[in-house]
Amino acid sequence: MIILYGISNCDSVKKAKRWLDANGLLYTFHDYKKQGVPNTEAERWIAEAGVTRVLNKRGTTWRKLSTEQQAMADTPEGALNLITEHTSLIKRPIITCGSRLLIGFEASLMEQLRRTETIH
Repeated sequence: MIILYGISNCDSVKKAKRWLDANGLLYTFHDYKKQGVPNTEAERWIAEAGVTRVLNKRGTTWRKLSTEQQAMADTPEGALNLITEHTSLIKRPIITCGSRLLIGFEASLMEQLRRTETIH
């Protein structure tokens, strides 16, 4: 089962949705602005991909954080607290499919996902 995590108004999330739809892949959309971030999933993202890959330090949400809050991102536990409190800090989209984890929209990675999904 493919799960697309993100927020509805994000252009990258919209691209991923269009790509999944165009390639006939079924997925569930999890809007973490409305539904929150599943703690176990967020822990998995950080453990597998690392804080720097999951955390978006280029956006306005990051710039609005205090220096003390930004320093929390130095540890996986602190980063987890930040992204569960400030969901806009998560890079988008995040796509999971079983043990697969994709962060950001890259057509080549999506194509690999499509091939995997059509085999099963």
